[in-house]
Amino acid sequence: MLLLSQQILRTDLAGMPLEWIDYKAAARLYFLGQVAYSCGNPMILLRGGINARTRTQSELQIHSIIATQGAHHGPTKFADDYVPPLSNRTLFQRDDHLCMYCGGRFSPRYLSRDHVRPVSKGGQDDWNNVVTACVRCNNYKAGRTPEDAQMQLLAVPFAPTHVEYIYLMGRNVLTDQMAFLRAHFPRSSPLLRRLADA
Repeated sequence: MLLLSQQILRTDLAGMPLEWIDYKAAARLYFLGQVAYSCGNPMILLRGGINARTRTQSELQIHSIIATQGAHHGPTKFADDYVPPLSNRTLFQRDDHLCMYCGGRFSPRYLSRDHVRPVSKGGQDDWNNVVTACVRCNNYKAGRTPEDAQMQLLAVPFAPTHVEYIYLMGRNVLTDQMAFLRAHFPRSSPLLRRLADA
């Protein structure tokens, strides 16, 4: 069995990914009868008390992916104009911890958010205008565009879809969870291409 810190992927009835939850939240959903079905591999086996009449111990098997019923307040997340919130953590994940100027891979402490078109020149702080940059490259580029700084941008920034964002938010995504999420990525997803190369 995996560590109890492993995340479980929660979906709606149609199988659209909604969020990551921990095993306690999953157990609560099972207990409340809100889990319609589960898929993926069995992950955690929880054991409860012993029934006084039958002398059997209760058990709850939690799978890596669970589909839940009920209102999810998330239909807007699947709209074409939905843009997930931007954070450095998900930005660095989107860019695979690579500096989009020198191509080096760095730990998060040596990375920064670079505005391709600087904010001082009207650039926005949004997914389509930010890339991961190492601190050295970001300091060198400063308040200039890549062209002005004579720096080559290695990839075009993009806003992830809701499902891509769910992937970016995941920690230690399991193989079955990854296959499930990839099946929901747009065919043109840059993440899909990157993961195929990995």
